[in-house]
Amino acid sequence: MKRPLTATAGILAVALTLTACGGSDSAADADGVVDLTLGTWALSNAPEFQLLVDEFNASHDDVEVSIREYDTDNYETQMTADLAAGAAPDLYAQKTVSAFVTYQAGGQLVDVSDVADGLDENVTGLGSWQVDGSTWAVPFRQDSWFLFYNKDLFEKAGVDAPDGTWTWDDYAEAAQALSDAGDADGAYQHVWQAALQGFATNQTPGADLLSGDYGYLEPYYERALAMQDAGAQVDYGTATTNSLTYQAQFGKQKAAMMPMGSWYVAMLLAQQADGEADDFAWGLAPVPQYDESTLEEPVTFGDPTSIGINAAVDEGKLDAAKEFLGFIASEDAAVALAATGITPAYQSDAVTEAYFGAEGAPEDELSRQTFQVHDTRPENPVHPKIATVQTILGDLHSAVMSGSTSVDDAIAEAEQRAANEAGITG
Repeated sequence: MKRPLTATAGILAVALTLTACGGSDSAADADGVVDLTLGTWALSNAPEFQLLVDEFNASHDDVEVSIREYDTDNYETQMTADLAAGAAPDLYAQKTVSAFVTYQAGGQLVDVSDVADGLDENVTGLGSWQVDGSTWAVPFRQDSWFLFYNKDLFEKAGVDAPDGTWTWDDYAEAAQALSDAGDADGAYQHVWQAALQGFATNQTPGADLLSGDYGYLEPYYERALAMQDAGAQVDYGTATTNSLTYQAQFGKQKAAMMPMGSWYVAMLLAQQADGEADDFAWGLAPVPQYDESTLEEPVTFGDPTSIGINAAVDEGKLDAAKEFLGFIASEDAAVALAATGITPAYQSDAVTEAYFGAEGAPEDELSRQTFQVHDTRPENPVHPKIATVQTILGDLHSAVMSGSTSVDDAIAEAEQRAANEAGITG
């Protein structure tokens, strides 16, 4: 029999009860079960939500969580509309930090600092969900960008595989050698601005998205354009016009290596298992670095994914909702996630063993070290102007990568727009 509602693994200092906030009788059904709804984007793209719900429901008699699925591409638009209409679920996933800032400022999230204060110190990513010293959501996964590489293509081309010491110049040189071998493109850079700007912002000393000074982007764009021109990676125009997917570019062996977020591990494992991706040996390596000074603890980036509580939740459901948040950040939940190739926010030796114990996961030491040792910095700071800045830099990215604007002119325009539209000056 499943256990009753109590604080999970010491998450809260005092056991939670369904009557703590008063009026809880009305929140439970005839069988005494509190029903909670969780808003997420499409489960086909994010199966971790169903996994968390199933694991939680299996161990809790008095709470039943069900999922309300939203469209992946329109998640935040649809969630915003439901929140405004008073029709949103009890809990909802935080997909981006920029949207979280809007939800929090709009009074649409419950302060869950009491849950956060009771979490194990092994939980990472809490800072991205904190405003003015309070925590408004709890992370369950913490993605980091790694370098995925095809061991078979490297061996066939006679090119030395990544060894954890690469700078971006080493990466470009290897990509060219792989492309010259003729079996695949040496590298694939996906069309997202983050696939370039995330590294430039977090690896370049002194770089700051909110500084209004974007000259630090120049060497990253010049390198990417040179790689396109030399045929070391597919050009941006082809990638956008043909709607290329990173899953197919790497999974179908069209590119020998690719910087990508760790969420792709779970996708690749599943796609190789069902034949959607080719069967080949692959591994993880640290993303190339700005220079050799950070090789010991490679600098990368990635935002956590979290879940928050709707501020309009029935008061009698609040303790149950907090119990769920405590569970998603527990080691038990993390091990279950890691066993499917998902990178949890909770990190421990047990999580690492589960991660690399997944069927099809790489077994080499560099992959394991890459997973365990890195300095993951936020893609976006928590700031009300970040959405405006990212829109401006997104326009810069497409203008430069498509060749419609020079790097220098695009940077100058972005800096002017940051001053005019966001009041940010360098």
